[in-house]
Amino acid sequence: MAGKRGLDIILHIAEYAPSKGGFDRVLKMIKITGGGEGRAFGEFTVEKEHLNQQGTLHSGLTGTIVDNISTYAMMSTGSHPGVTANLNVCYLSGAKAGEVVQIDARTVRAGRKMAYLDIFLKRKSDGILIATGRQIKYIDFDKKKLDY
Repeated sequence: MAGKRGLDIILHIAEYAPSKGGFDRVLKMIKITGGGEGRAFGEFTVEKEHLNQQGTLHSGLTGTIVDNISTYAMMSTGSHPGVTANLNVCYLSGAKAGEVVQIDARTVRAGRKMAYLDIFLKRKSDGILIATGRQIKYIDFDKKKLDY
C-alpha cells in the first residue's frame, strides 16, 4: 500500500539523516508519529538545548524543522529530496522547555520540476500555532542535464 510505503520512507529518512553526524543530528529529538502519501506527522518535547536567550524554542531550530520535515513529507510520495529554492517561516508564538510540539507537514503539489510544501507546528497542550512554514523545492534532477 502506498501510504505504508510512504511512512516507511519517512521513518527511514528520520533515522538516517541525524545518524550521519552533520547538522541534521539536531533532528534526533523528533518522533515521527505518522505520514505517507505526501504527509508527515511528528512531535518532540522542547528541551533546554532547544531554547534561545529568552527561554523559548529557538527560531533556527524551527527553521531546520520546517526545511527537513516538510521534505520528509514530499519524499513519502517517491520524490527526489531536491534543493530548497525558497523557505519561509512565520513565527506566531513560543514554546518553553517541557512543552510538546506537534508537527504536520503537507505536500501541496509536487510537479515535474518544483514542489510546494506547507508545515504547521503547534503546542500539544492548547493547540496554539507556534510557527507555519512554506517551502518551494527544485526537484527536477535529470542525470543527463547535470552532466557537464
